[in-house]
Amino acid sequence: MTNPTQNPTNRAARAGLVAAATALASVVLWSALTAWMTGLTNPYELGDPGDVVRWGQPILRSVTNLAMAVAIGGAIFAVLSLSDGAKNLVRTLNLVAMAGAAWVLFGSASYLFTYLSITGLPVSFDGAFTDGLVLFATEVALGQSLAINLALGLLTATLAVMVRSLKGSLAVAVTAVAALVPLAVSGHASGTAGHAMAVNSIGLHLLAVVVWVGGLVALPFATSGETSERASVLVKRYSALALAAFAVTAISGSANALVRVNLDQLFTTTYGLLVMSKIVTLAVLGLFGAYYRLRVIGQLESQKTRTWFGRLALAELVVMGVAMGLATTLSRTGAPDNTNYNQNPTPAEILTGEPLPNELIASSWFTEFKFDLLWSIICVGAAGFYIWGVLRLRKRGDKWPIARTASWMFGLALLAYITNGAPNVYGEYLFSVHMIGHMMLSMGVPVFLVRGAPITLLMRAVNKRTDGSMSIRDWFLWAVHTPWAKLVSHPIFAAINFAGSLVIFYFTPLFEWSVRDHLGHQWMTVHFLITGYLFVQALVGVDPGPNRLQYPIRLMLLIGTLAFHAFFGLALMGGDALLVADWFGAMGRTWGATPLDDQHDGGAIAWGIGELPTAVLTIIVSVQWARSDARESKRLDRASDRSGNQDVEDYNAMLARLAKRDEQ
Repeated sequence: MTNPTQNPTNRAARAGLVAAATALASVVLWSALTAWMTGLTNPYELGDPGDVVRWGQPILRSVTNLAMAVAIGGAIFAVLSLSDGAKNLVRTLNLVAMAGAAWVLFGSASYLFTYLSITGLPVSFDGAFTDGLVLFATEVALGQSLAINLALGLLTATLAVMVRSLKGSLAVAVTAVAALVPLAVSGHASGTAGHAMAVNSIGLHLLAVVVWVGGLVALPFATSGETSERASVLVKRYSALALAAFAVTAISGSANALVRVNLDQLFTTTYGLLVMSKIVTLAVLGLFGAYYRLRVIGQLESQKTRTWFGRLALAELVVMGVAMGLATTLSRTGAPDNTNYNQNPTPAEILTGEPLPNELIASSWFTEFKFDLLWSIICVGAAGFYIWGVLRLRKRGDKWPIARTASWMFGLALLAYITNGAPNVYGEYLFSVHMIGHMMLSMGVPVFLVRGAPITLLMRAVNKRTDGSMSIRDWFLWAVHTPWAKLVSHPIFAAINFAGSLVIFYFTPLFEWSVRDHLGHQWMTVHFLITGYLFVQALVGVDPGPNRLQYPIRLMLLIGTLAFHAFFGLALMGGDALLVADWFGAMGRTWGATPLDDQHDGGAIAWGIGELPTAVLTIIVSVQWARSDARESKRLDRASDRSGNQDVEDYNAMLARLAKRDEQ
């Protein structure tokens, strides 16, 4: 009879439970310990909720965070590492479903304890208590964010039970990652002067941590019962994810801390000491990762090494539990007050939370910067991966045009400037500057990025997997061949979307959302960048696409879109109503054009700034057309030569027959 403990499913369950229990014990212990050490468990001076709530809240929040990390990180690991239809994919999805259920269960209890901590009310079943809880969930920003997070957690758990395929796992992962967004825009991030930096940094930090922690807990479920060779492959894939997560965690954590605490307060305040403790745990985790990559991963075919790796992973989970416990306490600890409150804030400070920048002069375009962590990481990461792909091609003897590399890098540099330079500094105060950034984002950057042919490089530099799993390359190729991608990338649709987005965006509440809300601003950036990219790709794209129009039709689309831009610009130039008047018209600027005149300038920019990219696109389309005709002529000449000029003789014979018919 077979020993049940040797069954792969049983071994996976045992290994996974040990990993989860280790992380759980560590996070509970350290969340309670740090909460006690920092005084968060002491009785409140006013509205004390009681010992159970004061001690239970940090523990419940930590357990919820751990369950959320396992659910999200496990889903992402499955999407990028596991094979479609494999047993370990089913096991991992079961883990995601169980973690999602725990996320909702403990998160609901934490939600209730959060409400009790804020109100100081005892638990009651009367109407007043219920009404207050409903009000907290529907009207208070923190309550709304936590409620949305729990709702998405429930949806994640439900989907994880229902799906068993790799593409279904993608839906689980996307839903789970979306649950991080409301957490990023709430809490400490919502109350800082550097609101954009705080939201971006904490959002990136949360994503990196859940990938790191959740992937490590899911790893035993994925590797148990697998051959040593297969287990080594899966560990290497997780290691690549963990390395990226470590880098993003370190960068985003540092940026987030710098927003809230000065360097001299790191050792003199409770908040600073907690930050330093997290830095130490991060350094220890970095040493774990370095040891894995340098000494362990290459020898995982050995059973002895696999056992040693498992023990190291458990030790790493203990340290991760310490870090998550510290993070929970840190999120409930007030940062040092470094703000010099202005008793008479300017209108700009009331609206944006920050003082009005210096007057915009010519030199300001080169000297004024406002760092955006999210887009900086995107630009640096895109540049790094592109260079890696080019070097990989060269290593195996393949060539890649230098012009494509230069075009890609210049496009990323331009994108980095738009999101970090003067357009990001002045865009929320001056409509004209906002329009410059918009036009460059949708018509300038895509021209260079498209000519870089990133999809072609990805296809050539990254090998197709043969084990049923899907790499980033495979997911990209799948995505561009979906019916939805074929629709949005069709030249006609891309042109209509590109032109119509202007009207829909600027003459609906979407524009006001983008200027008032950081999430709306990021959505605007993503939308117009993608919209412009699809339009330019349809016209002059190097990457293969499902739909290609004839060159005359491409030129007609380009001219028609330019005409629409002109009409849009003229509408702004001649308008006498200020867009988002209680924003652009209420900044209290004492320099520059009046808000309405500035809006008229923005209309002129919308009309005029499109001329240069349009001229470039027209030249590119014309050159491609000429080259296409030249290639077709050469092809016909070669075909004629192969047939002994038979086509010429046939043509002459046809002319002779026509002439003879005319004579008759």
